[in-house]
Amino acid sequence: MTDFKSWQQRAKKQRVIDTALIAGLPHNALSGETFPVVNPATNQLLAHVAACSDADVDAAVHVARRSFENGPWARLHPRERKAVLLRLSALILEHREELALLDSLSMGKPVMDAYTLDVPGAAGVFAWYAESLDKRYDEVAPTGLGTLATITRVPLGVVAAVVPWNFPLDMAAWKLAPALAAGNSVILKPAEQSPFSALRLAELALEAGVPEGVFNVVTGLGEQAGRALGLHPDVDALAFTGSTQVGKYFMQYAAQSNLKQVWLECGGKSPNLVFADCQDLDLAAEKAAFGIFFNQGEVCSANSRLLVQRSIHDEFVERLIEKARHWQPGDPLNPASKMGAIVDAGQAARIMGYIQSAQNDGARLVAGGDRVVINGSNNFVQPTLFTGVTPDMALSREEVFGPVLAITPFDDEDQAVQMANDHIYGLAASVWSDDLNRAHRVASRLNAGTVSVNTVDALDVSVPFGGGKQSGFGRDLSLHSFDKYTQLKTTWFQLR
Repeated sequence: MTDFKSWQQRAKKQRVIDTALIAGLPHNALSGETFPVVNPATNQLLAHVAACSDADVDAAVHVARRSFENGPWARLHPRERKAVLLRLSALILEHREELALLDSLSMGKPVMDAYTLDVPGAAGVFAWYAESLDKRYDEVAPTGLGTLATITRVPLGVVAAVVPWNFPLDMAAWKLAPALAAGNSVILKPAEQSPFSALRLAELALEAGVPEGVFNVVTGLGEQAGRALGLHPDVDALAFTGSTQVGKYFMQYAAQSNLKQVWLECGGKSPNLVFADCQDLDLAAEKAAFGIFFNQGEVCSANSRLLVQRSIHDEFVERLIEKARHWQPGDPLNPASKMGAIVDAGQAARIMGYIQSAQNDGARLVAGGDRVVINGSNNFVQPTLFTGVTPDMALSREEVFGPVLAITPFDDEDQAVQMANDHIYGLAASVWSDDLNRAHRVASRLNAGTVSVNTVDALDVSVPFGGGKQSGFGRDLSLHSFDKYTQLKTTWFQLR
């Protein structure tokens, strides 16, 4: 579907789910409470969704524990689990338009980004982990004669996944695919702004053959449903993507309850270093714009700090201003829109607060800086560029999570690396240089989980994603993700 009118017509007919899903059945909050989900691009109500709290989470955990202990999923032959997850991958693609619309309507992203990138990406993640299941081997330890020690990876049991609103379907797939592939039972808590694709994914999982009770979804507010999962004594592991502050809460909840494993992918303020020996400045500028404006800048690994060598600073900024003109916000259902709406009015106001703060601090606004009204909603923010940003400014220190770029000049390699690393976050970084020695040298010195050279935010299911410092720990994607959802078990045989 590439026609604006077709997407609008489909949106009017789109079904949304307003209940949680536990044990394969719709579940209204036991309290009867709900919360509103609003389309940020129109400010129109989409649904009142079940606001689960402690009692509902307890019911979901009980069901997940029972399904794990009874073993219909965990004890399946790996090839059987593989077949089910491959069917789920195929169903995701079969319902591509629907899933794309659900994410676009709830969080404001361009529907074509969801259709061409997010949904195929989620399907690909489930297929990749499915295909891995009959290709992984356990170990035999080098023990002496008369003994045999096997080392096997076994599922943890009940895994909770708490995912954000910026990539609702993709982030769910990143957590759930390896957790389910390993044989765990899971409970997914989607962000309250974007619950619909998670609920539809759970329905498709049942259709694919995932047993009832193995994949459950609890909807609700973070301080209620999320907190209840973090504190629950029968959750074995919790995987979270979101803010650093909430990640710290989950660490506290684990300490206050059962010392469950907690895996965090939190905030970022990724630096993008452009050296004067970069020969294709136009490509670097194009990628720099993509690195901050894609998905309205609502990306944890967004290249939100641009460090440019002083000798090319002014020329590069002029190129970047021109590139930014192509990233103006528009109706998310219009296939031509490159940016959509900010997820809600609160986040839009927060972004505007950072724009005002940067101006108060003395940074120079060279592009954008205003909200835009579309369809009666002002939850749209222009692509915004600031020069003269110093490392001590809030715009350089704090995660804005919006289409706002902080630009700072540097004089030499050592200063660039020092400024890039002088931060609480360590998620991602980019380096632009046609000097191979410099590219290797700088990449090795940057404190980041992923360093992209002559591109930005490089990503593939086959390579790990995650960071250090207050960006969290543990890795999504790749075979390394199994480390979060399995534990090593040694079985020692004394032979006679």
